[in-house]
Amino acid sequence: MATTTASTTGQVNAKRKPVFVKVEDLKPGTSGHTLIVKVVESTPVKTSQRPNRDRALLSRPAPPARIAESVVGDETGTIIFTARNEQVDLMKHGATLILRNAKIVMFKRTTMRLAVDKWGRIEVTEPAKFAVREDNNLSLVEYELVTVSDQGMN
Repeated sequence: MATTTASTTGQVNAKRKPVFVKVEDLKPGTSGHTLIVKVVESTPVKTSQRPNRDRALLSRPAPPARIAESVVGDETGTIIFTARNEQVDLMKHGATLILRNAKIVMFKRTTMRLAVDKWGRIEVTEPAKFAVREDNNLSLVEYELVTVSDQGMN
């Protein structure tokens, strides 16, 4: 049986429409989220100089990573977003952003943080019409890692 691919038939695969999720729907260990959020506040985190293991290979040390912890949210709640390097510049109070392919990272193994790595994208968009619900901060909820054993399940 012969199969044809899009490249051999000249067809272009249609991009699928993103499914936008709300902040309150985020769960630990999940990824691939697309959200529209407003920046409530952003605080730079003091970082130390990154160790330069290849000092002999590089003529100058690498610049320190820039990190900011930003509270972002929508009409359902807020969460702390960890912005890195050039992302820090986008975290302006009141800015409306589209976070594409965002993931949940567990901070100190107990609380959720939102992040966008190199596989995702952050876009500034027109101001959203919603008011951010600040009394439902998902980063304040503590989770406990529970190991489930096979014993007693019979």
